[in-house]
Amino acid sequence: MKWSNEAELESIRAQMEQRTVTLPDGTILPAIGQGTWHMGENPAQFEQEVQALQLGLEVGMRVVDTAEMYGNGAAEQVVGEAIKGRRENAFLVSKVFPHNAGLTNIKRACENSLQRLGIEQLDMYLLHWRGGVPLEETVEGMEQLKQEGKIARWGVSNLDLSDMKELQEADKADECMTNQVLYHLGSRGIEYDLLPWQQTQDMPIMAYCPLAQAGRLRKKLVNSAEVQAIADTYQVSSYQVLLAWVLRKRQILAIPKASQADHVLQNAKTASLQLDAEDIKRLDEAFPPPSSKQPLDIV
Repeated sequence: MKWSNEAELESIRAQMEQRTVTLPDGTILPAIGQGTWHMGENPAQFEQEVQALQLGLEVGMRVVDTAEMYGNGAAEQVVGEAIKGRRENAFLVSKVFPHNAGLTNIKRACENSLQRLGIEQLDMYLLHWRGGVPLEETVEGMEQLKQEGKIARWGVSNLDLSDMKELQEADKADECMTNQVLYHLGSRGIEYDLLPWQQTQDMPIMAYCPLAQAGRLRKKLVNSAEVQAIADTYQVSSYQVLLAWVLRKRQILAIPKASQADHVLQNAKTASLQLDAEDIKRLDEAFPPPSSKQPLDIV
């Protein structure tokens, strides 16, 4: 699908190229990607969701994150349709259920995801959250998938600092590329220990729900006087302020979900928005960082 204002899209692409993260293997990715949670759940929205993802790819949001859990594979099917004829423009990430993360099931789970996506190799495969399978066994399974060419890289999701340190004890643990966790202005617990530790490891955080999950908390953030005042200053939306806040630190890759074209472009345009020290101070006062260890937020 072609979009009418090519000059605007080119400008956004140029901005996206200026905001990047670097994986431990040296791969450079845009700091804003695309989430797909809840996509594929309503057949009537299938084509709109496909087009939204395609527009995101057009403007440089190459990282598309999905999971076998999302709609029981339906989100992967949406992604598969969106990348037809444009596989080279996408960096595809999917996630395996914890109960499929052992040596017995991980290969089959990965192959099922590949089939739904219509591809031969995932760019990155993540453990969705920690379950009963030992981390060492999951790492072994991931490494086997790499050797077989089914995945190019692997990482984890929803692991706290103690889990990450335990992971480090596994053979080949240094091949872990990222940890995907909940992170937004209203959920800052990882700033106490997990985020600083990952920065010392030079391992990016992949931030899911960077605009907060739809509901009361998101409304509180979007409608707060502080966020709205900053949005007015820069003549942007409150959502863009929230996304820019997540991106204020290095090595954070945000994956907001958008199923409408205007929301996709709004997310991508945030690449050019840099909050200054006064903005950050104002938001810190309204939504303070943690002063002690917090349980890892998961949704």
